[in-house]
Amino acid sequence: MLDLQLPALDPARGTRLDDDDYVSDFRRRAADIRDGSSWKLERLQHFEEDSPSREALRRGDWEGALRLLEDRRERLARTRRERQKRGYVFHRVRVVEQPLTPYVRWELHALSLGAEYGTPARVIDADTVGDLEHDGPLPEIVVLGDGTLYLIHYTAGGTFTYATRFTDPGLVTPWEGLIRRLFTDGEDVSSYLAREVAATPRPRLTADPESG
Repeated sequence: MLDLQLPALDPARGTRLDDDDYVSDFRRRAADIRDGSSWKLERLQHFEEDSPSREALRRGDWEGALRLLEDRRERLARTRRERQKRGYVFHRVRVVEQPLTPYVRWELHALSLGAEYGTPARVIDADTVGDLEHDGPLPEIVVLGDGTLYLIHYTAGGTFTYATRFTDPGLVTPWEGLIRRLFTDGEDVSSYLAREVAATPRPRLTADPESG
């Protein structure tokens, strides 16, 4: 059971960043981190993303989507080398619900691949965070090691709308502590993938993955 007092992330207390501003702000701040860590919490069970592999999934081509993930290896290796030079580690926590959506099944493959290249990821069952969700699902957040928290806003269908940046330690620190705890308690993505995804039949997909 998680019994934590987490402050509300009121957008009025932060700075709104639209798509391009969020990307540039995130990249600049992350690039400046030395000998530090960042933490990402993912709660939604479906996101819309732009990548060849994600587009293949959207078309219903499961094998093609996994094959295209393999094309990321060279880029992931470059990212690992760059981060190692700075002593920087980016951690991810993925909350999952059963039955797994096609998107989550696909993303677990992507996260496992990323973990091979220095981006550790852990999986937490939704029941574990149930005590924290009396007022709704946990938010989608990223905490950078420089003390910056981004609350990411999505549509109900998982499309990015905007981000809110917070730098008040009274807001950032408790949420970072939650993600760290979930990471510690979570299961390594590779073992979860092998048990819950790789050993089960491939999902049946249509052009809309959420109906698969």
